[in-house]
Amino acid sequence: MSQYTQPPQPQQPYAPAQAPGTLPARNGLGVAALVLGIIGTVSGLIPFFFWLAGILGLIALILGLAGRGRAKRGEATNKGVTTFGAVLGLVALVLSVVGAVLTFKAVDDVVTDINKAVQESSASAKPAADGEAAAGEGAAGGTEGKDDVLRQGDSAVYDDGLEITVGAPAAYTADEFAVGHTKGNSAWTVSVVIENKGKEKFDTALVGVDARAGEDGVDAEQIFDGQTGGGFDGTVLPGKKITAKFAFDAPADAGNLTVEVSPGFDWDASQWELKL
Repeated sequence: MSQYTQPPQPQQPYAPAQAPGTLPARNGLGVAALVLGIIGTVSGLIPFFFWLAGILGLIALILGLAGRGRAKRGEATNKGVTTFGAVLGLVALVLSVVGAVLTFKAVDDVVTDINKAVQESSASAKPAADGEAAAGEGAAGGTEGKDDVLRQGDSAVYDDGLEITVGAPAAYTADEFAVGHTKGNSAWTVSVVIENKGKEKFDTALVGVDARAGEDGVDAEQIFDGQTGGGFDGTVLPGKKITAKFAFDAPADAGNLTVEVSPGFDWDASQWELKL
């Protein structure tokens, strides 16, 4: 009896034993610290971006320190990048502090200059030679009480040497082609003199002259005809003066005319109470 032998079965290969696995490096904190540190440092060099530099610098510093902790524990392999990101975060914080100080100082200087300009542009009442008006020390256009009101012939004297004088009103007859005159109303002219006693030339382009009439203070419309309405033109050199005549339309029963002269944006407006 023959004996059959079973052919040997192919031996299955053994799977090699798995070597102890290594976790992937956790380098995200270091990279983030580096990127935020760079952006924060650049922001600190740009005026008015100190706030962004401070925020990004603080975050970069925190992430950088956390990343260094990972590197020490062997969880990250970018210790140099993490350190550099933390350093940049600290630099951004320093720049943010310096930028904040410089910005606040610049704003404070601007506010100081504006306040100084406003104070220098204030005017004080200078009474007429006949003593009709009371002398007030307050700023023209912002005075209180009748004693501080400018009268005909008085001058508003500004601290920069500008001096404005309004003369007495005179009855006026507008021509038939006049603009701004209403039939039945009265027309009055006043002379305005601007004298430049300062050191810089004065531009009259922005000078405004308006008026109100009567106890109710209704607008007295300016009259333009062939003789009046031109206003001021050109500049006034130091030591020189310029005169212009203005005509206003007032109700026939108006007993007073309030004339307001504004030299420009940098000066207070001044007012004169004139009897008609």
